[in-house]
Amino acid sequence: MAYTHLSLEERNYIEIQRKEGVSMNKIAKALGRAQSTLFRELGRNTGQRGYRHKQAQRSAQERHQEKAKSVKLTDDIKRRISDEIKEDWSPEQVAGRLEQQGLIKLHHETIYQHVLADKKAGGTLYKHLRHQKKTYRRRYGSAHNRTGIPNRVDIDKRPEEDNQRLRVGDLEVDTIIGKNHKGAILPSFSTYIRNKSLGTVAQESK
Repeated sequence: MAYTHLSLEERNYIEIQRKEGVSMNKIAKALGRAQSTLFRELGRNTGQRGYRHKQAQRSAQERHQEKAKSVKLTDDIKRRISDEIKEDWSPEQVAGRLEQQGLIKLHHETIYQHVLADKKAGGTLYKHLRHQKKTYRRRYGSAHNRTGIPNRVDIDKRPEEDNQRLRVGDLEVDTIIGKNHKGAILPSFSTYIRNKSLGTVAQESK
């Protein structure tokens, strides 16, 4: 009969019976478990405040997950991962290849962690990751200052005569960009020139 891990309900039963002073022999018989299993459970999962079933369940699950990861990454699997990373395969591609070959199913993050561990140990696997070939450009300032326009002047600081549109060069229009950024046109527009002294508006079509 294959061994099965204790369930949350079994751990809850153990906690209740222990608090009532029931012997380990009787608890083991009621659960259909060996006494050694219960003694091992208490030894591994008893905290500073005694044995509590929820805490015991959580500790057992965490220990099981850590064990599963260490078993998966055998020396042979690590060697295969390293070889394919050196061929400039991405961790995502390596994970897919290993699964396709029927060797093992791994999350790509596990492979990233392997590369990180190799780097900490002085290895060079990280140099084969694709993002290592890209330069990270750090951005400074507020969101309004990310356009990259050199010597730009804030709109609030421009001369008042520009705001009044007294000159043709002060007009603002939108440029229409062609498909695939091939070609551009400036749409037709009417220019208005204000004559303060006469109080009239002259219109020029362009």
